[in-house]
Amino acid sequence: MKTALVTGSSGFIGYFVADTLLQQGWRVIGVDSMSDYYDVTLKQSRLNLLQAHKAFTNVRGHVEEEGLLTKLFAEHMPEIVIHLAAQAGVRYSLENPMSYFQTNLGGTLQLLEAARAHPPKHMLMASSSSAYGANTQMPYHENMQADHQMSLYAATKKSSENIAHSYAHLFALPITMFRFFTVYGPWGRPDMAPHKFTSAILEGRPIDVYNHGQMRRDFTYVTDLVQAIMLLIDAVPDCLTGQGQHEGDSLSPVAPYRVVNIGNSETVPLLDFIKAIEQATGIEATKNMMPMQPGDVPATWADASLLKSLTGYVPRTTVRDGVGQFVAWYRDYYKI
Repeated sequence: MKTALVTGSSGFIGYFVADTLLQQGWRVIGVDSMSDYYDVTLKQSRLNLLQAHKAFTNVRGHVEEEGLLTKLFAEHMPEIVIHLAAQAGVRYSLENPMSYFQTNLGGTLQLLEAARAHPPKHMLMASSSSAYGANTQMPYHENMQADHQMSLYAATKKSSENIAHSYAHLFALPITMFRFFTVYGPWGRPDMAPHKFTSAILEGRPIDVYNHGQMRRDFTYVTDLVQAIMLLIDAVPDCLTGQGQHEGDSLSPVAPYRVVNIGNSETVPLLDFIKAIEQATGIEATKNMMPMQPGDVPATWADASLLKSLTGYVPRTTVRDGVGQFVAWYRDYYKI
């Protein structure tokens, strides 16, 4: 049985990744701190579902803890590692910046040191579309310059990319970095817009709409994103031979390392996304128009042509269908 180590396994995306690996016959070592950044009962509910699988091993701990990951690598020798643990949220980085340095940078360094001692076949690590920062040319392509991040969260994600590249070069560690674009779906975090909007609409509260609604996002349904990750497991970067290199590839010339966008390749107005929630709930939202928030960007849009070249991946879920599935889950989970 092949072994995968997944950090952040009780998180939103981590849960779906771990569950999909288990369904495909992998043994999964899941690492999660169960932090109280948001409702821990939601994390526990995801974890309960994973623990129903005999091939799942739960490890509670912080990825930045000295030696924890090195010990797990030595004990389980995972063939692949999917690193999703992070302190999330743009706005929270204004309130608690130290947590971003500790988890996003410290945790990444601990992971890379563990891989240096016990190299896996492939490491797949989460970054973010926020790494593109102040870029206004769209859609975003992996080979664009990305030097002007707009939030501390984004800066830690881009810094993690740089650190990972140096380890890939120095120690020949094959690494693929994902830049995720506005992931949503069932089991999503309460601090994310779909959850906040749906909760407020169903409870008759107004919703805060930033930048007076003049926002656009490349909304990516969670199971589409996870399918892309599964396909990328076998797309191992190799800079020495150039094997598998594609047109427009972000493959490093000096390291087995590449960056890959995972998005829906479509930019959707925020007001259209809200309209989809209104249609799914059958309730019109009361909108509280707000100015742009510090650290936010007005639009995101992924060029996912590299992902398609590498894997053949094509997203399958429309915003209307994805929002409908999220609202159905929300009603069922919260008994509404």
